[in-house]
Amino acid sequence: MANVGIIGMGERASWIAKLLLQYEQGVQIQAITDIDPKRAQLKAEARGMDTQNVRFYTDADQMLDSEKLDGIIIGTRCSLHTAMAVKVLKRNLPLFLEKPVSTSMEDWQRLEQARKQSRSEVVVSFPLRVSAMVKMAKEIVQSGKLGTVEHVQAINNVPYGYDYYHTWYRDEEETGGLFLQKATHDFDYINHLLDIRPVQICAMKSKQIFKGNHPEGLRCVNCDEYHTCPEGPYVKKHFRGEALVENSLCCFGADTGNEDSGSAIIQYETGMHVSYSQNFFARKKAAARGARMLGYKGTLEFDWYTQELQVFMHHTSRVEKYEISTEDGHGGGDEVLALNFIHVMKGTERSVAPLEAGLLSALMCLSAKESAANSMFITFPESR
Repeated sequence: MANVGIIGMGERASWIAKLLLQYEQGVQIQAITDIDPKRAQLKAEARGMDTQNVRFYTDADQMLDSEKLDGIIIGTRCSLHTAMAVKVLKRNLPLFLEKPVSTSMEDWQRLEQARKQSRSEVVVSFPLRVSAMVKMAKEIVQSGKLGTVEHVQAINNVPYGYDYYHTWYRDEEETGGLFLQKATHDFDYINHLLDIRPVQICAMKSKQIFKGNHPEGLRCVNCDEYHTCPEGPYVKKHFRGEALVENSLCCFGADTGNEDSGSAIIQYETGMHVSYSQNFFARKKAAARGARMLGYKGTLEFDWYTQELQVFMHHTSRVEKYEISTEDGHGGGDEVLALNFIHVMKGTERSVAPLEAGLLSALMCLSAKESAANSMFITFPESR
């Protein structure tokens, strides 16, 4: 039996816990640490978990010192990921760590040092790198069909971008900004596909839409524009059929954080470069997430929203089309990570999304943020 402890029973942690249990491979949730144990219990039960024998804590150290655990899931707010991970790494326990692994350079350095001193096997929550789409793309890239990949154009147009302005995600002190929230996934799958080292980055970001002079802390239900605001719950419910954000904050308030678009250019050790752009006010069919990877022989293109992958040959009139259809979480990646973590706890597999990858992606995102703030190129340490 693999006894699992959870630190921070949020949406992701509870979802991953549910996946661990559904495989019926001798996993049980033994203990949960959360600042609100009652809420955590209700969250677990809403995911179908039996909490009768689960012990609840409000202090992570107390749980880690009191329980005999075979693995830990960390699903706290983003700013606590590093602090909680360091506690687990010191105890050399298998760890499932939600992204981003760090939200500041100070935390990044702490986590890097803790990694060097730990025997923990860490699975970072990077489902895109193990999704069916990227697995197929990786096979094609490695086959040589495209030639060597010499340029990548990647995009992420987020149709649910309102989440980052209506809720706690608007607090940049908590999230570290939207490169860390979204691009961390994209940078990771690109690194995974290219399998070469990034050497420098430059970036730019803009805040053109989600800004305004409405009062700080204003809730949509208390706003004079409740019935007309295109981002408010009334219009979404009655006219757009979109998901609602409960008790949402005004995304046109003076206290709304986060940029609403950002771009980065990354150079790799071979001299090739990647262009990446993300946007948070695209909606509906404008949604896109994927990349074009260009070699001399051909171009590969994929998009998670269309669930299609295509290969365009450059020197023949041949186009190959594949449908990568899955209804599972993150294109099937969540399920792969959960099963891998089970085997990591059993000692039969290594992590498919190691902490080194999480640290590299976080470093790229933190550097992109710094670049955008200071209009400069940033070179990565060669050791990375």
